[in-house]
Amino acid sequence: MHWVLHVDLDQFIAAVEVLRRPELAGLPLIVGGRGDPTERAVVSTASYEAREFGVGSGMPLRIAARKVPDAVILPVDAPAYLAASAEVMDELRAQPGAVVQVLGWDEAFVGVETDDPEAYARRLQQAVLDRTRLHCSVGIGDTLVRAKIATGFGKPRGVFRLTAQNWDEVMGDRGVIELWGVGSKVSKRLLSRGIRTVAELADAPEDELVAEFGPRMGLWYRELGQGGRSAVVDDTPWVPRGHSRETTYQADLTDPAEIERAALALLDQVLDDVAEDGRGVIGLALKVRYAPFTTKTFTKRIPETADRAVVVDRARELIARIAPDRAVRLLGLRAEMALPDDAREGRTPTRGAW
Repeated sequence: MHWVLHVDLDQFIAAVEVLRRPELAGLPLIVGGRGDPTERAVVSTASYEAREFGVGSGMPLRIAARKVPDAVILPVDAPAYLAASAEVMDELRAQPGAVVQVLGWDEAFVGVETDDPEAYARRLQQAVLDRTRLHCSVGIGDTLVRAKIATGFGKPRGVFRLTAQNWDEVMGDRGVIELWGVGSKVSKRLLSRGIRTVAELADAPEDELVAEFGPRMGLWYRELGQGGRSAVVDDTPWVPRGHSRETTYQADLTDPAEIERAALALLDQVLDDVAEDGRGVIGLALKVRYAPFTTKTFTKRIPETADRAVVVDRARELIARIAPDRAVRLLGLRAEMALPDDAREGRTPTRGAW
């Protein structure tokens, strides 16, 4: 029988750091920025010991340091994490009959034909541990969505099966925000229509969801409530939808000319990344975080173009929307690219093709 396994490395970045520094095992460990909580940076990951104090990814590093004064705080070492991730993914691909779809540094789908998915998952966990000394959790599902959600019930170091047989029992009464791909904004919009639980979303009238979210995403959210349908693990190379760069400035930017230069410098890096993909730009997004911590995002669709000067001119229109009388602590720029026609075939939002 065909099964989808979702493999998620436990506290991945923290675990890599502990492998390099065994004396940190069992200590509250926080990784972020340059490891200096007096600088502006956010938490990339926290060990389970630090999470017990309420520290989580994306939290300002200075706040995390206040929550756990005795925590060990380390700088981000992306090359080390990439190398560790590559070892894990190579081991997953080495498993008998495995089709591997990489989702990120620390997670992947594995498609497999087996009569005993739990035994396969346990062997996979042991293989990853033997090769990399890293622990992982495995969600087993009959769809991609169910496998992905199942992993959360298996953490840490466990295995959990979620299928059509136990979907309603496990997920039906849970809030929609617990679904993969449903964040706070979407959940609030669903709540405004009286949809609070997963079961209510699964039974929601299609026309009501389409009216709220459009024909593609409306139907997709209803499908999510039902546990998804696709069980196809796709090992073809991931096609990026766009490229982005952002910087948190250690001192607020206050001069409009300085802010514009900083934004255009980020755009220049993004367009270098875009040029390597050889596809045109079809949209721009500018993220601005004003002091002390208010974030705004401005977006603009543009006719597809590979002309750098045209993209820069359109980006200036977004930059002009930055409040001239407010200090800026973070800027981010993203360019969305046109997807190749064949990149959409058989894809769903789980592959980022929508």
